[in-house]
Amino acid sequence: MSASRQSGTTDELGPEEPEPGGAELLAALLDGMDAALCAFDADGVVTHWNREAERILGWSAAEAVGRRGFAGWAVRAADAGQVEERLLSAMDAPGRQVHEFALVTKDGGRVLVRMQSASVRGGDGKPSGVYCAFSEVHAQIDLERSIALSEALFESASWGVVLVDADLRPAVVNEHAARAFGVGPAAVLGRPLADLLGQGVEELESALTHVLAEGTPPAPAEMWVSVRSGAAGEQGGGSGERRCWRSGFLRLASPLAEEPVPLGVGWLFLDVTEAKQTEQEASQLRFRSQQLHRAARATAECEDPMEAATVQLDFALAGFADHALLDLTAGDDPVRLVRVAETPAGPPGPCLPVATAGIPVRYPEGHPAPQCVERTGSVRASAGAAASPERARQWATARQWPEDSFHALCAVLRSRGRTLGVLTFLRGASRGQFEPGDATYAESVASRVATSLDLAEVLGP
Repeated sequence: MSASRQSGTTDELGPEEPEPGGAELLAALLDGMDAALCAFDADGVVTHWNREAERILGWSAAEAVGRRGFAGWAVRAADAGQVEERLLSAMDAPGRQVHEFALVTKDGGRVLVRMQSASVRGGDGKPSGVYCAFSEVHAQIDLERSIALSEALFESASWGVVLVDADLRPAVVNEHAARAFGVGPAAVLGRPLADLLGQGVEELESALTHVLAEGTPPAPAEMWVSVRSGAAGEQGGGSGERRCWRSGFLRLASPLAEEPVPLGVGWLFLDVTEAKQTEQEASQLRFRSQQLHRAARATAECEDPMEAATVQLDFALAGFADHALLDLTAGDDPVRLVRVAETPAGPPGPCLPVATAGIPVRYPEGHPAPQCVERTGSVRASAGAAASPERARQWATARQWPEDSFHALCAVLRSRGRTLGVLTFLRGASRGQFEPGDATYAESVASRVATSLDLAEVLGP
């Protein structure tokens, strides 16, 4: 017998005699339970003991059934009285009682268990025994910790957490992630990622697909994305500011299946845009400083001051702009500028002197270059990020610039308190427009070029 005694037990726990085979059926049911089960009669004698109880404590049903309480075998002597009192008190208490205490295994070890006990009533309605279900507390604590961790992640985590299903649609979203998308949590659920993100959505979907197929990647990935401004409203909204999200991915599989069944991907992300921008700006400053240093060394070898000026511009263009135009003043009222050097209008190339016979460039009124001279300060101009190629071509041609120009930055040439001309940097559509920090670099280059040109005037015939 594995779970109960063959005679005497059922009369004590219930009013009716089981039908033939009922004891075997009861034993099979008890042995098939995932929880450890045992029962005591009114005198505290063990009447039932299933296989899970045997697995946890090591005592077989044959060794357990018939013993009075746990004293002398399943609990320490010092704890026996307290444990027996707790168990038998369930006979007189309504509902279930929950207790935690240490039991002793057959090999002498101690196991902390959480036990639920309840009274068993006889045919006369009076208590006739107690049944108990218990499990190791550490397993319950592990479960509670997992649930608490999940709730903490979704309620108070300082990073975004999104559960993406196998169709690459958000199934669960925490508050932080919803704020990053600019909508409420409910508005994110079930929507294609392309409805929520503009730039970067293809890279994100590719990463999620890879995780579903191959598993969790070894390291986080940094992705530049833009949240659609219309994410909370109609589809097709424009893309907002680009953000850098440091993302980690976890493939989720059902623990209940023999073969892992993908449930989706856990996507955790943290906005690191400011840190990345600071890092990029620092790297950019280092590179530009190195370029200025290299240019100074190269121009020191030039005997011709004009050659030194154009060499300076060649170093300045690297990673900064696509074209450079160098104009010198030929009159102050009105401002007249004469082109003396420029880069090719087509593919990028070296800055070379040009022969114009001193004929001023016909800049229209309000052109950034004359404005730069009049203001003695840098001037930025742009065709606009949303400008079509044709519109940008017209914009550049009207300003006497190469037709592939989208953005311009003019810096004044000054030396010894005199304005010598203007230096214009131009960018194509593949580069972003000039920022205020770019003007500082352009002014540094213009100052060096002005020094070389002033030297040419001093050393002139």
